[in-house]
Amino acid sequence: MAHSFLIEAGRWTIEGNWLERNEMPLPVKGKSIVAWSNDNWFTMVTKLVFPQSDRPEIAFQYRGHLSGEEREYTYVLQQSVLGKVEGEGWIGPDSIIQRYWVLGDGQRRSGFETFYRLNNNTYHFSGGLLRGHYLTSTMEAIFERQL
Repeated sequence: MAHSFLIEAGRWTIEGNWLERNEMPLPVKGKSIVAWSNDNWFTMVTKLVFPQSDRPEIAFQYRGHLSGEEREYTYVLQQSVLGKVEGEGWIGPDSIIQRYWVLGDGQRRSGFETFYRLNNNTYHFSGGLLRGHYLTSTMEAIFERQL
């Protein structure tokens, strides 16, 4: 599988829109850095900002492990809004799909993310956060690798 996002170390820019129930879309920008160790562990640090809003930035710190089959992975995440998160991901031929859940959360928040490869340097991202069975926010964006 020829993915460059997440599977390879790199720096990415993010640009898109954040949507919440009954609100107008907000432009969102950000950066993501992926690093790998020799034993199939990765780290990813991401920061999202909302340039046309007073909404606070969102910071993400991932640590994950790719299975020996190199198609599935698990991760833990510390996120500035949700707190401690766990998740899993599957690597498909054209997309990387993640599912996550917030630990110790009385609101039963969970979410999903899809990174669809447009080419080796560009991915289309879409994801959403749920509270129980209801969608509360989504994000759609383009991730571009910085060469």
